[in-house]
Amino acid sequence: MPSYFSEASFKFLRSLARNNNREWFHAHKAAFEERVRGPFLRLLTDLQPVLAQVSEHYRSEPKNVGGSLFRIQRDTRFANDKAPYKTHQGARLFHERGRQIEAPSFYIHLQGGECFIAAGVWHPQPDTLRKIRHFVLDNPGSWKAAAYAPAFRKRFDLDDSEMLTRAPRGFPAEFEFADDLRRKNFVALRAIDDATMTGPRLLSTLEKDLQGLAPFTDYLCAALDLEF
Repeated sequence: MPSYFSEASFKFLRSLARNNNREWFHAHKAAFEERVRGPFLRLLTDLQPVLAQVSEHYRSEPKNVGGSLFRIQRDTRFANDKAPYKTHQGARLFHERGRQIEAPSFYIHLQGGECFIAAGVWHPQPDTLRKIRHFVLDNPGSWKAAAYAPAFRKRFDLDDSEMLTRAPRGFPAEFEFADDLRRKNFVALRAIDDATMTGPRLLSTLEKDLQGLAPFTDYLCAALDLEF
């Protein structure tokens, strides 16, 4: 099995964090292509048949611009931090209708000591969040199967980083999954250690992860009237 990333990938991103300016980045752009973007694009290509086995409605598009790979440039227009570049590289495996409607996606994150894979909806629009909450309220049994199956929870965590202090208005506080209704993000994730990220087992590991995240993603697609 091929390796994609290396310690040099992490070293580049750490150097970028220390030298987050356009002059340094343009002087080291060849290293970015060789160590970060190029390997990620190869990974996205090799994930295409893997993803097709998980869902025929999801896409892994290996493009420099406009595909699965996020831009390394930050949008600083409304940010207090004006550093022009991200210090990580991420990619989104997106639903085929994701450009027309807000949809769950799979996400892969490259950053030394902080690599992970995730699936779900991050910072959804209010209407999207409301649909998911109502779907959980109306379908608690399948939510339990999708988000609390023992094998799933052994491998993945639910993101608890942003929660309401109480159940949202109009939802019953005594509901079995009232704590889940407090979520601002519906995301499941798993950390990937650096050795796996740089080793020959990365593709097979991601294949297992995508298969494991499929029921959770399928549930969210159902909540938003999307095919899976």
